[in-house]
Amino acid sequence: MLEKFSDKTASLLCRDLGMHIEGNREIMIENCRRIEEYNDIFMRLISGRLVILIWGSGLRAFDYKTQGLIVRGKISQIEFIERNSDKHEKSAQRMPEDQS
Repeated sequence: MLEKFSDKTASLLCRDLGMHIEGNREIMIENCRRIEEYNDIFMRLISGRLVILIWGSGLRAFDYKTQGLIVRGKISQIEFIERNSDKHEKSAQRMPEDQS
């Protein structure tokens, strides 16, 4: 019961993700909580209960401020994954081993 209560409270306190996409060159992301991985071809971002995966070339993060981020570059793909899913949690835990 307490777990359900804390989940509902967390969802009420977390702001929803807001995005504005301009062509394939710029994404403005509201409520971006954290940049987990960042290089010129891939970004992994956290926003509330979502992980946002962005692939492209020449990717750069700009104007990272309180709960917001602008990504510029040639964007080829965007994917959303729910953070609370077991699949993502297991994948995130294995990632360092897979990369070495």
